[in-house]
Amino acid sequence: MKLLIDFFPIILFFAAFKIWDIYVATGVAIVATIAQIAWLRMHHGKVEPMQWVSLGVIVVFGGATILAHDETFIKWKPTVLYWLMGAALLIGQLFFRKNLLKSLMGSQMELPDAAWRAMNWSWIGFFAVMGVLNIWVASHFDTDTWVNFKLFGGMGLMVLFVLGQALFLSRYMKTDTPES
Repeated sequence: MKLLIDFFPIILFFAAFKIWDIYVATGVAIVATIAQIAWLRMHHGKVEPMQWVSLGVIVVFGGATILAHDETFIKWKPTVLYWLMGAALLIGQLFFRKNLLKSLMGSQMELPDAAWRAMNWSWIGFFAVMGVLNIWVASHFDTDTWVNFKLFGGMGLMVLFVLGQALFLSRYMKTDTPES
């Protein structure tokens, strides 16, 4: 269910784009993100900081897209979001000596500090590359291709990256073996 809630705005954006155009789709994404935040707030009482950041980015870049009637702004939105997430991890690591991934997920899994560092740096690199890749696709292909990439390419690369992370982390996972 959480995964559906997380992808709710992008799926509606994609559907609205295919039915209407980029401007209607952008408005739908803004409304869907606001609805997503409201639903999370009502059902969980709490909204994660990155979800608030995502709301701010879609409202600013989506609003600029609609007001200026220029799709360039919405095409920059994923890049800005990727780079903000990567920057948060980087700043936490370099300036505060705090691994934000460990802070978020440390209660769910036990890993050595070296593994947490490797995972943190790999996410920083992933977000940097995804930001560049989004802008490259947005500037070298038509809007329809970019929208398809945003949904299928972006999500596909994310799934592959997470699977790679799972393989990396599997060597650190403890398995409970029954005693004979």
